[in-house]
Amino acid sequence: MNPMAKVDVVLIGGGIMSATLGTLIKQLQPDWSIEVYERLGEVAQESSNPWNNAGTGHAALCELNYMPAAKDGSVTADKAVSINEQFQISRQLWAHLVTTGALPEPTNFINSTPHMTFVRGKDNVAYLRKRFAALENEPLFHGMEYSEDPAVIGAWTPLLTSNRPKGHKIAATRIVSGTDVDFGALTRYLFENLAESGAGIHVNQQVTGLKQLADGSWRLNLRRLVGGHPSQVNARFVFVGAGGGALALLQQSGIPEVKGFGGFPISGQFLRTTNPKIVARHQAKVYGKAAVGAPPMSVPHLDTRIVDGEASLLFGPYAGFTPKFLKSSTWFDLPFSIRPHNIGPMLAVAAHNFGLMKYLLGEVFASKATKLKALQEFVPTAKLTDWELITAGQRVQVMKKDPEQGGVLQFGTEVIASADGTIAGLLGASPGASTAAPIMVDLIKRCFPEQYPAWEPKLREMIPSLGTKLSDDPAAAAASLAATAAALNLTA
Repeated sequence: MNPMAKVDVVLIGGGIMSATLGTLIKQLQPDWSIEVYERLGEVAQESSNPWNNAGTGHAALCELNYMPAAKDGSVTADKAVSINEQFQISRQLWAHLVTTGALPEPTNFINSTPHMTFVRGKDNVAYLRKRFAALENEPLFHGMEYSEDPAVIGAWTPLLTSNRPKGHKIAATRIVSGTDVDFGALTRYLFENLAESGAGIHVNQQVTGLKQLADGSWRLNLRRLVGGHPSQVNARFVFVGAGGGALALLQQSGIPEVKGFGGFPISGQFLRTTNPKIVARHQAKVYGKAAVGAPPMSVPHLDTRIVDGEASLLFGPYAGFTPKFLKSSTWFDLPFSIRPHNIGPMLAVAAHNFGLMKYLLGEVFASKATKLKALQEFVPTAKLTDWELITAGQRVQVMKKDPEQGGVLQFGTEVIASADGTIAGLLGASPGASTAAPIMVDLIKRCFPEQYPAWEPKLREMIPSLGTKLSDDPAAAAASLAATAAALNLTA
């Protein structure tokens, strides 16, 4: 490709977001040219890498942070249902791509894995009982079970109850239609299909600068990290899907929409075991309640993981702090992200989140014994000799202006797009990869308003529930769950 040729779409970053957006655009407008630039030697090596995330397939089936108790003790299902609705859009897209041959045998990237919650203590049991009552009649949560009986919970997954002291009040929910997703494999397959469709996938290439030209297009400066010379490319549309690196690139772009935004990096670690005797006794993803002051992505969970066909167990995450915005970037990411327009919100966030700072410092200096104790709250028989400590991916949470507090820390995702729709980027993390499809569909609608009406019929073919709420129609919800389960070889 002539490096100065004007391409239709440039995707910065080789993760699940860029892969999903590229796939959607190629399906909707096959004649558009797409070029992808990833600074590492392979795609899916940062947040999309299977060992840098929990692969839960976040559908709010087990994540308690999507249904916190209100001050009066009440529990509502609205956010959990909304998250599940978004995940169904992703499932429908993946099912369509499998059916049409764009994705391979689905067990290569998604597998049925029951989702469970598990709590201890009188107050937590009372909370979980309320949560179950709020969800049991929701169409997208059909089949959820609840128990306070150690024998029943032990039958679901023996590791939770083996050698647990008698008399301890415990409770759990289970829904067998949960999934484990290898987002690394899914990302690679999506990019492989894009390449086969004519897209250019460039690794070891870093975008070092970008500038909007008079005609509205963007000129990107590129640096080849392994051999070669600097080059440039012009693009009619740019998506910055660079994870923790997105904030710096959006700031470089100069678009006013990014003003006031900052990033707060949170690192993490997992304990992992591949001991077949231990792995065989736990086949589920089990989420508990977060510690006081803990960020939502630090909710403790004990997960079955299936990566490259091999099963293992993952426990954590143990949160920590580093100023790096990417796992493989520089310690100067945080200070270099400070601008006059975002220093106020960032200082306000620091002032209002002392509990979080204290929690993160405690996690950074936690001993092996402390980490083992946290694991033993889930697995009483756990021995540290059976588990190895691995480093998870970096998560950069959004800090932004707030009229009341000056600045707030947002545990979610935020799409930043220019007024003219020629550049957009994604900031934030949870629920992230699991909701890549609905996030990218919304981005397309926002950035391509002229083309969207013509694209909508094809989008509805790929995502039948688009624009509707499955939770409002039990029959439609059941049909959709059954159809995607069949296409993806999942438990309905």
